Amino acid sequence: MISKDTIQKNLMNCLDDTSFLNVPGFRRDKVRDTYDLGDSLILITTDRQSAFDRILANIPFKGQVLNQLSAFWFENTSDIVSNHVIKIPDPNVTIGKKCKVFPVEFVMRAYLTGSTDTSAWVQYSQGIRDICGNILPDGMKRNQKFEKPILTPAKKSAAHDESISAAEIVDQGLIDKETWGYLQKIVFSLFARGTEIAARNGLILVDTKYEFGIDDKGEILLIDEIHTPDSSRYWIKETFESRLAEGKEPENIDKEFLRLWFREHCDPYKDKILPVAPDDLVIELSHRYIRLFEMITGKEFAVDGTHPVKERLKKNLNAYLI
Repeated sequence: MISKDTIQKNLMNCLDDTSFLNVPGFRRDKVRDTYDLGDSLILITTDRQSAFDRILANIPFKGQVLNQLSAFWFENTSDIVSNHVIKIPDPNVTIGKKCKVFPVEFVMRAYLTGSTDTSAWVQYSQGIRDICGNILPDGMKRNQKFEKPILTPAKKSAAHDESISAAEIVDQGLIDKETWGYLQKIVFSLFARGTEIAARNGLILVDTKYEFGIDDKGEILLIDEIHTPDSSRYWIKETFESRLAEGKEPENIDKEFLRLWFREHCDPYKDKILPVAPDDLVIELSHRYIRLFEMITGKEFAVDGTHPVKERLKKNLNAYLI
């Protein structure tokens, strides 16, 4: 595993923007930059770190971790559902099939936890017991495991995603009943596969989200990302029970500790100007992401030490540049 010293030396070698590429059809999202090629998309995972619907920092190697970890999971779930991947020409890039995206995110949860306004724990602590059609009992504690994983969909919105029930999704015509039933089975199977592989490697897959689209042939595909530390929460399995008994937060290996730091130092939803994340926090998050990649895949995280990330990206995407 690469050292924290190596990460520190790369604090300024982050892929924060890709507008230097001369490629048409550009769209910038919170973390990904997308280029529309007509029948396919160039999906570039940057090092931008988002939470609370904002960009908090740039994290060295984060985009590479997310893209390569997604590639691992896409390959290891392709027997459950087909995915959008065509080619991976660069550690930060996926060429994917262009799809009509369903306007709903499929959020699976195995534990009552979270720190964002839409998280299960925040809603539960406010007295809400009906979470997206899932009726939860009184008396549950933070970080407690549900009897069975629950699906808590979110309706996509330009401003903030909105929690929504399965019945509302069908009633509003967002997804028809038959397709919803199919997708529901798929997400439970994906989450079971993720839980199994994570547990085998000393991790707990706490929660995650999935997105789907339909290609030009009418096939439903898994798109975006899967089981990454950006779209998921992971805890260390070995220390979970002991820390829970001691009233401590689980040992996490995702961006949750960054969320908690900003929660402690500001109101990340309301403050116009956020504090700058200290270098040691940024380095630690990068280190955790790389550790997670290696734990799940069993592979050593490989870094290109010969080219700055933007130079390497331009070289590997040369065939797509004008």
